[in-house]
Amino acid sequence: MEEIRLTQYSHGAGCGCKITPATLEQILKSNIAVPTDKKLLVGNSSNDDAAVYLISDDQAVISTTDFFMPIVDDAHDFGMIASANAISDVYAMGGKPLLAVAILGWPINKLSPELAQKVIEGARKICVQAGIPLAGGHSIDSPEPIFGLAVTGLIHPKDLKQNNTAIEGDFLYLTKKLGVGVLTTAEKKAQLKTEHIGVAAAQMKQLNKLGEKVGALDYVSAMTDVTGFGLLGHVIEMAEGASLTAEIEYNHIPLIEGLDGYIAMMCVPDNSFRNWKSYDQKVSGISGNSLLTLCDPQTNGGLLIAVNENHKNDFENFLRSEGLSEFAQPIGRMKAKQEKTVELK
Repeated sequence: MEEIRLTQYSHGAGCGCKITPATLEQILKSNIAVPTDKKLLVGNSSNDDAAVYLISDDQAVISTTDFFMPIVDDAHDFGMIASANAISDVYAMGGKPLLAVAILGWPINKLSPELAQKVIEGARKICVQAGIPLAGGHSIDSPEPIFGLAVTGLIHPKDLKQNNTAIEGDFLYLTKKLGVGVLTTAEKKAQLKTEHIGVAAAQMKQLNKLGEKVGALDYVSAMTDVTGFGLLGHVIEMAEGASLTAEIEYNHIPLIEGLDGYIAMMCVPDNSFRNWKSYDQKVSGISGNSLLTLCDPQTNGGLLIAVNENHKNDFENFLRSEGLSEFAQPIGRMKAKQEKTVELK
């Protein structure tokens, strides 16, 4: 039988399917007056990772959804990656996932039900790792394969982390390496080197469970996860949300080894350029490879965390205790608002 490559059946890949920030802003414009609901702690008024609704003084519910087209060829891995990515939005708010339901679009006339079953099995595996049930879902016959989850979580309101609450002086940390968009593009072009086979998939399948523990750290000012807008896009959201400027040290940013060679071969996602076009006027100091790595769309990327300047050592010791010593160095810092939203050093 001919080997099925799922990425051949989709025009986009993973979080690289995302609509760019500038276009999304146009889509979400509305003149409809929405009634104020004081229990809606996080909604459309910010560009955060999930909605949060207050249930009681000590409990709030987190609600999110995320889905995309295949970023890998293996159906089981696709299900795992899409699920880990969706659950990450709950972790990015500092919360604990409670349950998930599946979202499946499948081209029945092109791909077998057996392949779709492998996608669902991958999702179940990740949900087991997260300690939650895959409790149901919905499916449609669609032109391209699509999969993701709608996830519900819980959090104590005092532990809630948002992406627009950073404070001047905060240090910025990133908990995963950048570059999965470059590697998956190289794989799709059949240019991936043997030593890099499986590297991107392994990282994308890693749950961001750390976020739940970070939620309990009162010296963490803000948090988000890095996905389709690239690190640069999510840093911009964090800085703009707090009316600050982020100063980023490019040499401190963790990168997957070997990216330069693939960039030289132009194994770069199209969305990297679309991302840059959306926010190029907001950035200074970028050039060459730094543009293509910082705009690289990540799928289930790391957590971007803003930490109070007086607790730098505390947080770095926390990361080391969690086995993340290689990320126990700030990639930048928040400072008073300047002409540009991000200054790259």
